[in-house]
Amino acid sequence: MADTELERAEKRFAQAKARLQGIRNREATKQRKMDTRRKVILGGALIDLAERDSNAAAMLDRLVRNLPRAQDQKAFAGWEKPRSSPSPTPPSAASDPDTDGAS
Repeated sequence: MADTELERAEKRFAQAKARLQGIRNREATKQRKMDTRRKVILGGALIDLAERDSNAAAMLDRLVRNLPRAQDQKAFAGWEKPRSSPSPTPPSAASDPDTDGAS
């Protein structure tokens, strides 16, 4: 039996809807992966900074100590925190080669 025009249109509509949902799902997956990538990069940058800066090391320590979820805390069990050197003191304006000493 031949499909009516309405049945064919409904079938095309359902197929288009399924394609659209597939596209939405792929885009959501792509965004989640990018978000995860950003978090990994920032985490690595923070750990690297904490190895050189005591303020960053203290902040990293606070972040780890205050993780709210037990499963997240378990991920850091036995983790050796980065050891940092003291934070460098910022150069004074008098020793700044970009200024002429005049205010």
